[in-house]
Amino acid sequence: MELRSLGNSGLLVSQYSLGTMTWGRDTDIHEARDQFNLYYEAGGRFIDTADVYSDGVAEEIVGEFCREKTDVLISSKAGSVRTNRRRDASRNHLLTALDASLRRLRRTHIDVWHLHAWDPYTPLEETLGAAAHAIDSGKVRYLGVSNYSGWQLASATLGSKYPIISAQMEYSLLQRGIEREVISAASDLGIGVMAWSPLGRGVLTGKYRHSTPADSRAATSHFSAFITPYLNDKSRAIVDAVCTAAEGLGLTPIDVALAWISARSQVSSAVIGARTAAQLRVVLNSINARLPTEIHEALEEVSAIERGYPDFGWNQ
Repeated sequence: MELRSLGNSGLLVSQYSLGTMTWGRDTDIHEARDQFNLYYEAGGRFIDTADVYSDGVAEEIVGEFCREKTDVLISSKAGSVRTNRRRDASRNHLLTALDASLRRLRRTHIDVWHLHAWDPYTPLEETLGAAAHAIDSGKVRYLGVSNYSGWQLASATLGSKYPIISAQMEYSLLQRGIEREVISAASDLGIGVMAWSPLGRGVLTGKYRHSTPADSRAATSHFSAFITPYLNDKSRAIVDAVCTAAEGLGLTPIDVALAWISARSQVSSAVIGARTAAQLRVVLNSINARLPTEIHEALEEVSAIERGYPDFGWNQ
């Protein structure tokens, strides 16, 4: 598996990172172990998790698997909370959450620690001060953010004591919103993108083209609202184009979707996750796929997003 620099930093990360959002809830520890082994055997060395995934259980599982794997880099996140507030990037919460994550992960430090979401209730200076303290204490090696808009990313970067090297954002052929401002900001500021849900929340696999499989996320009560926004006419046209390209090239829709995201210039790592080891095995079989230039262009055309003033057309 290819190694890439995460932004302008000296940290080399796997081209595909292993996501663990389902671990401890939809994926039990045995399936998770099989997933980890498959990923590791494929050369993957970058695991992504968060303190809220399965209320901390995902981090505990990651910690168990990585106890003796000192060559595995860990990315985790803090700042999302299971309360009406939803976001808490206060110094008190972040530093408490960091210590709890380290205990669960059984490590003395987190390689890349992401602020999970922008917190409108906490002054940015307080959030960045807590992040600087985390690095100064040796508990965090590198800092990232997640789900920030373009101006939020720029504000955080310019106000941070230490470089922000990663922006973990949803990015796929079905969700290209970060191309309006975040990609340009990240490029200008030397920040690498970690693309989460590169398969469009599973829709780009093509499994929802004709119906909703009974064993799919869209059929579950806790995930259906997550998938439904991508089951519209616009998305269907994109999925049809992906499947047509796959058929013509002798590839799978997963091959096409991952090849497209991996070729994006600002993407350092794409976060791949699965509910089962069998699903992950299929995804891992696709990581070396490449697309002809004309297919890239056709997919970009069919999935193009609306862009306008002021981020495009006036001063670009």
